[in-house]
Amino acid sequence: MPADRLNLVFGASGYIGGHLVPWLLKQDESVRATSREPEVLHARGWNGLEIDRADALDAACLDRVLAGVDTAYYLVHSMAAGEDFPDIDRRAAANFAEAAERQSIRRIIYLGGLIPPSPKSAHLKSRRETGDILRAGSVPVTEIRAGMVIGPGSAAWEVIRDLVNYLPVMITPRWVSSVSTPIALDNLLRYLSEAPKLDATAGETYDVGGPEALSYAEIMRRYGRLVGKRPLIIPLPLLTPRLSSYWLRFVTSVPTNIARALVDGLSQDVIADDARLPELVPQTLLDFDASARASMAADRQHAVASRWVEGSIACRGFNPNYGYYAKRETRSHATDASAEGLWIVLSRFGNRGDFFSGYPLWWLRRFGDWLIGGPSFRRPRRHPDELRVGDVVDGWRVIGAKPGRRLTLLMEMRAPGSGVLEFEIDSTGERRRVSMTAYWHPAGVFGLLYWYALLPAHGFLFTHAVRTIARRAERIA
Repeated sequence: MPADRLNLVFGASGYIGGHLVPWLLKQDESVRATSREPEVLHARGWNGLEIDRADALDAACLDRVLAGVDTAYYLVHSMAAGEDFPDIDRRAAANFAEAAERQSIRRIIYLGGLIPPSPKSAHLKSRRETGDILRAGSVPVTEIRAGMVIGPGSAAWEVIRDLVNYLPVMITPRWVSSVSTPIALDNLLRYLSEAPKLDATAGETYDVGGPEALSYAEIMRRYGRLVGKRPLIIPLPLLTPRLSSYWLRFVTSVPTNIARALVDGLSQDVIADDARLPELVPQTLLDFDASARASMAADRQHAVASRWVEGSIACRGFNPNYGYYAKRETRSHATDASAEGLWIVLSRFGNRGDFFSGYPLWWLRRFGDWLIGGPSFRRPRRHPDELRVGDVVDGWRVIGAKPGRRLTLLMEMRAPGSGVLEFEIDSTGERRRVSMTAYWHPAGVFGLLYWYALLPAHGFLFTHAVRTIARRAERIA
């Protein structure tokens, strides 16, 4: 196998892909990372790799990103798409397998999920079917199946963290008694990076996990001990995984469709008892407590991004206890104004208390922050018409500024969580589109209540704000 082989990380903006890319780069591997939104990858500050746009449902782009590739990591899934995700996953896998065959890829590495003997959930069935479709092509596939991954940003891990951090008392469904073998993120990344180097792994499927088989109730209790919490867990047999998934949207900041798909698969034990890959790739497997400590340490060291990126420690007020995944609300408006005109207007955000809409509502929020000792009304702008990274605007701080494209502000007002407000200018169509998005990383149950209480006001304010921005920019033109 050539030393300069090119690795394609297909789905690099996802959880595993986002950690696998820097892992491979540290090993001096050649990497091409793809995403449907490559801007997200650029924001992560990776160096020494290729970044490209790709969508598995767009067969035309696959030949381009697979050209010259030795090993292709297939890390995409469509759980966030809702109930139609199995069909989307089928089409995506078929497109990828056909393109890999045309480009004569040496190996496909697919990360699947641990599958019980007779899976009931659509999520687990889809993961198994995706592997079958990839194997139907001529390119050898190595499938590595894992259950819960313990690491910052892992959806299953973040559900557990949110439940323990937000709920001192939990009335839980039967799935809390289900048993799994959670695996540390670093252990999984080592399996993924080493497997394609071994000829013996071609065409094989491996189940991998950590050294302990634990129920989800025990996982929550042990995590609670690590963070100084003692959750009271009261199982309720009548509360099915499907029913419990509906209230997760209010309790966890993990995207609802992903959390629902995961919880649907928790009704069965998923245990990795396959010793073959650990024998081929020997390493020290971390137990649960060591894995959780490593996850929390990695969370604190999360890189600071120049814009909102899911999980960015700067976008969580540098507090790893705030929700990793963000609640969000967005509004956009199309306009004939130029990108330059829109940027001129955005650069005046907050000047003399003008936040583009709802002046009385903004004033009340700022006054409340001032009353409890927050920065509102206390910090004047550096310049009335210019903004640069580091500038303060009342209760906000600029953490990202790309003229004509994007303005990112971190909320520094006192609140139960951390907020980011981001304006974006899209110039790809015939007309420009300006959007305004709030991202909210809640701190416990009060952070969630705060978000839901303000959600109606956000919709009203944002709708009028983007229209005002467009109208003022048109007048400038």
